[in-house]
Amino acid sequence: MSSAATSAAANVGRRPSALWWALLAAFAAAPFGIGWAGNDQRPASAYPWLTPPPMVPAVAEAVVIIDDLGDDLKAGRRTLALPGAVTVAVLPHTPYGRRLAEEAAASGREVMLHMPMQAKNGLDPGPGALTLDMDESQVRRELRRALRNIPHARGVNNHMGSLLTRHPGHMAWVMDELRTAGGFYFIDSRTSARSVALNIAAEHGLGHARRHVFLDSSREPEEIRRQLESLVVQARRWGAAVAIGHPYPETLEVLERELPRLKRQGVRLVPASRVAQPPILKEVSQWVSE
Repeated sequence: MSSAATSAAANVGRRPSALWWALLAAFAAAPFGIGWAGNDQRPASAYPWLTPPPMVPAVAEAVVIIDDLGDDLKAGRRTLALPGAVTVAVLPHTPYGRRLAEEAAASGREVMLHMPMQAKNGLDPGPGALTLDMDESQVRRELRRALRNIPHARGVNNHMGSLLTRHPGHMAWVMDELRTAGGFYFIDSRTSARSVALNIAAEHGLGHARRHVFLDSSREPEEIRRQLESLVVQARRWGAAVAIGHPYPETLEVLERELPRLKRQGVRLVPASRVAQPPILKEVSQWVSE
C-alpha cells in the first residue's frame, strides 16, 4: 500500500480537529449576533448582554454660565459671590467689564468673553458686535479687540447672534481666529436652532459645547427653579449639561439658594472649560450636542 493510501486509511474514523469545530461554531452562531454578526440585521438592543454601558461619569457635571456682565457693577459682584464654580461671561467695551473680569479671575472664577453678534430681529447687540456686512479682516480685528478688552477669558460664547451663527463663513473666521489665539473654547448659546457654530468649532479642533437650558427666559422664580431642575435631569442623563442665565435679581436669588443643593442630587458644578474640551481629549462634548 502506498504512503498516501496508508495516510488516508489512518485518518478514517479520526474525530474532527478542534479547528474544525471552532469554524463550525462560528458559522452556526452568526444568526444570533455572535462571531460573524455582520450578517445580522437586528438592532444591538436585541442583545443587551453585548451592548456596552453608556459613557456617563459616576458624578454628573453641570455648568452654569451667567451672561451679560459688564453694565451693572452691583449685579456683577453679586454674581461673583455665587456659591460654587459658576462661570461668568462678560460683555466687551462695557463700563465695568474689565474690572469684573479681573475680580472674577482673582477669586478663582472662570471668565468667558460674551461676544456680541448680529441678531435676526434687528436688535442692537452692543459695541464691537460682529455683523454679516463685515469681511474677514474686520471680523478678526473686532474679535481680537474684544479679547484684549476682557482679560483672563478662557472661552467665548455668543451674545445674541441668532443671524450670524447661522452663517458658516463668518463662524469659520471666528473659530479660526480663536484657534490662532490659542487655548480658547466656544460655547454655542443656541439663540437659533439653525446655528452652525458648534459644528464649525469642532471642525477647527476647538473645545466646544452647547447650551441646553435657559434659566431665565421667564423671570418668575418658580420657573427659574424648574429650569435648574431641568439642568440636573439632563446632566444626570447625559453626564454633563450646560445652562445659561443672567444677573437678574430673581435668577441670582434662586441660584444662591439652590446651587448648594446640587451635590446632594448627584451633580457637581464645574467650570465651562471642563465640558468644552477638544473632542480628542473628551467625548462628553459629543454627548451634550445630542
